[in-house]
Amino acid sequence: MRLEFLGAAHTVTGSCYLLETGEDRYLVDCGMFQGSKRIREYNYEEFSFNPADIDGVLLTHAHVDHCGMIPKLVREGFKGTVYATKATCDLVKIMLPDSAHIQESDAELLNRKGQRRGDAPVQPLYGIDDAMDALKHFSPVPYNQELRLSENLRVVFRDAGHILGSAILEVYVKENGKETKLVFSGDLGQPHQPIIKDPTIIKGADFVLLESTYGDRLHQLYDKETALAEIVNETMDRGGNLIIPSFAVGRTQTLLYYFYRLHQEGRLDPDIPIIIDSPLAIAATRVFLKNFQDFDDDAIKAFGKDGKVPNFSQVRICETAAESRALNSSEGSAIIISASGMADAGRILHHLKHNLWRPESTILFVGYQAEGCLGRRLIDGITRVRVLGEEIAVKAQIKSLDGFSAHADANQLMDWLGNITDPKPAKVFIVHGEAPAQEALKNRIQKELGLECYIPFRGDLAKITGRASEIVPSNIPAVSVEKEMEDVLRDFDSDYRQLRRRVMHYVVRQPKMMEPVIKVMSKARNYIRKLFTPFNI
Repeated sequence: MRLEFLGAAHTVTGSCYLLETGEDRYLVDCGMFQGSKRIREYNYEEFSFNPADIDGVLLTHAHVDHCGMIPKLVREGFKGTVYATKATCDLVKIMLPDSAHIQESDAELLNRKGQRRGDAPVQPLYGIDDAMDALKHFSPVPYNQELRLSENLRVVFRDAGHILGSAILEVYVKENGKETKLVFSGDLGQPHQPIIKDPTIIKGADFVLLESTYGDRLHQLYDKETALAEIVNETMDRGGNLIIPSFAVGRTQTLLYYFYRLHQEGRLDPDIPIIIDSPLAIAATRVFLKNFQDFDDDAIKAFGKDGKVPNFSQVRICETAAESRALNSSEGSAIIISASGMADAGRILHHLKHNLWRPESTILFVGYQAEGCLGRRLIDGITRVRVLGEEIAVKAQIKSLDGFSAHADANQLMDWLGNITDPKPAKVFIVHGEAPAQEALKNRIQKELGLECYIPFRGDLAKITGRASEIVPSNIPAVSVEKEMEDVLRDFDSDYRQLRRRVMHYVVRQPKMMEPVIKVMSKARNYIRKLFTPFNI
């Protein structure tokens, strides 16, 4: 068999693996690349295979970095079936049209700007019609029941404990009379997180594809309810807003669960409005309640066996864009939960624009922030950012509670992998992570578990026979630091020219100031460019 790594290889996003066995050709996930401009450009490349030749897609869960390219796959000729759990099938019904809307909106915005410059029109990655066509290909699969795809290929979906409907895939391939078992971890969740069940323990495997998002980090062990309550109270005492960029699926529902617990315990001021400003998050919450049979025991006790929402009157929802805009002109303080979780798109940008400059407000991140995204830059301490075309000084409190992550940390990944013993994996492919996390996890696995590991690059091919494997290296060039820095410097030059024009506007009235100001600005520009030229990185 052949296993090709087409995404989430030396990066977190774009999960996609092509499994070819005999006459069968299946993708495991078909996700969107997110993060820096260079990474996002992968989405616009042609598939390295003919979509019409793919028999089906095995989808681990409904996050767009795992399912977001399925509409493009269908538009370009895919005729097969997308297999996923029932909850995942329900979630993609809202996720994919929402993603299509973002693609169309982004293209429209670029075209408005480009038209003034005389640029050629930009086409969206895919549209609403493509997303609706893609939904016709989905077929729900129960957890823990064998799905036979062909005479020589079968798969079982196990609960991954990441978000509702998330799955670990046990894939069994029969060749030359012998069966080889591949395990795709998908995104593994933390044990003991609210609402979702713990990740399933897998008994044995010949090969494992293991995610590594937090492969070099441990989640802090602390009282999350108390930490959340303290941030709320500190922000409200200052008279600011608490803005929470949150993933619409999974994280928003977890936050609501914690806020409800604080409400029950009398630790949350009932006069503070909790506003869900994300149509996708609102729809996802309804899907969660529709699939309450997949909740853990504690959540079922809280919500009841019929999945009804308890009375929680301070929660309000913003259905329309007009209601969302009105939040930024309303008086008083509020908790605003909005998407996207990495602060790269959606309504959260408007709330950041109106709150980042306010020292009394707090921006709270409760999930993973990929390299290059606005959320990561804010956490890393950037002092000025461009939001919706406007330069904003960062004066708000920037907070992060990483323990809310839906991803297992390094110890939890090791514990899960360490339980795969009958048989132990012949090789572990470390995927879905950034280089430092992957290298750290690889070293731990080799040292503590004694397992052979490989970190694939995008385009690498593994030829597998039984428990033996051969790696054919990729000929696809990786995104280089130098090319990333070219983009950074290009943006810097553009910002510098705008700043220079603004300064000159004021200095021109004071001729004596002009020469020294120009000298200072030129020196600053040259110094910054020297620091970040590829030669000096």
